[in-house]
Amino acid sequence: MTSTAQAPQSGARTAHPDHLGHVIFIAAAAAMGGFLFGYDSSVINGAVEAIRSRYDIGSAALAQVIAIALIGCAIGAATAGRIADRIGRIRCMQIAAALFTVSAVGSALPFALWDLAFWRIVGGFAIGMASVIGPAYIAEVAPPAYRGRLGSFQQAAIVVGIAISQLVNWGLLNAAGGDQRGHLMGLEAWQVMLGVMVVPAVLYGLLSFAIPESPRFLLSVGRRERAREILAEVEGDGTDLDARVSEIEHAMKSEHKSTFKDLLGGGFFFKPIVWVGIGLSVFQQFVGINVAFYYSSTLWQSVGVDPTDSFFYSFTTSIINIVGTVIAMIFVDRIGRRPLALIGSVGMAVGLALEAWAFSSDLVGGKLPATQGWVALIAAHVFVLFFALSWGVVVWVMLGEMFPNRLRAAALGVAAAAQWIANWAITASFPSLADWNLSGTYVIYTVFAALSIPFVLKFVKETKGKSLEEMG
Repeated sequence: MTSTAQAPQSGARTAHPDHLGHVIFIAAAAAMGGFLFGYDSSVINGAVEAIRSRYDIGSAALAQVIAIALIGCAIGAATAGRIADRIGRIRCMQIAAALFTVSAVGSALPFALWDLAFWRIVGGFAIGMASVIGPAYIAEVAPPAYRGRLGSFQQAAIVVGIAISQLVNWGLLNAAGGDQRGHLMGLEAWQVMLGVMVVPAVLYGLLSFAIPESPRFLLSVGRRERAREILAEVEGDGTDLDARVSEIEHAMKSEHKSTFKDLLGGGFFFKPIVWVGIGLSVFQQFVGINVAFYYSSTLWQSVGVDPTDSFFYSFTTSIINIVGTVIAMIFVDRIGRRPLALIGSVGMAVGLALEAWAFSSDLVGGKLPATQGWVALIAAHVFVLFFALSWGVVVWVMLGEMFPNRLRAAALGVAAAAQWIANWAITASFPSLADWNLSGTYVIYTVFAALSIPFVLKFVKETKGKSLEEMG
């Protein structure tokens, strides 16, 4: 039940902060959680073959160690909202930073395979927390006039984190003479790769002490004066602060707290709109995008590419990922979510089909023939480019917009959970599928990319230019 009384108008929609640079710093500091999200998700790429060798394990066990972090992610994402509401957004960031730091040290110094898996779960829990808290905090602190642009910092930070982790891995591998198990600083190279995450984790923790608590949280615990101070800091003197405080309090009182029960109905357990959100999440993962970030070095080495070159190709793929993300940020509000998703689906299907064809060739001297090798390399970059400029950004934008107000929070939680589960399924299955038939594995991903086209055409509605209230 929502209140019909109108809150005072504060002028916040058109107000501009007096110190925009400070606001950008606050958003960038919060987005460091996204950087760690990307870094931790991708850094394991450099350690896969070394872990297989050190612990003498098969593809199925290896896949579980790599994918187990996603279980921690799901738990962290599911609990972060409640933790943040209880103790605050900043404290939540500090807990995530501490867990990231401990996980990095533990992962670098494992004494057994189960020990490494445990620290992967701890790191995953921190990733899950950061993936929820960063965007929520930025949305609550950013001035309304800048919310969209500042909100995009999170996705930008994720793709930069992926690229930096690949570059660091490549540098460390070169320093170790091209051997993942070569020695650096008294440890094997792969251990150093995992341990380096201590640096951005500590930086994230330090930055969390330099940014203010969310005004929305402060108002929820009765600290009105401190909330006013922070609003003045981030929204400027042009805002009527008393009216702004009343506006936020009014919105908080009139919000409908969506629950799981609100999602039920429609004949197939969930309401149709919830299934569309789940479908977007599942298709985003079932095209195999995380294979490119978790296993690309292993993939290239399996078809005869030198380990050092394979790490370099992983880095160039990450740069393409950044380029595609920037393209999406430029065009998502210009040409719309649906057209961008369709363009991406077609491009991904072509890239994946070409990879499937290239990997179907017999190896000659342990390597792909020259033509197929180049086709595989170019097609892999085409696939990542089209994913990044479409589904990588569009799905998150649409999930934030497409649900009716009364369902949004609960529906977004279910869709995000579906995404983590789908991510785990792809990550855990790839090594065994690749052992079975690498080309066949890419045919499966190609089929999902192709099926995403009729799915978007039939079930996905455009949300560009519509207010959240228009969603029903």
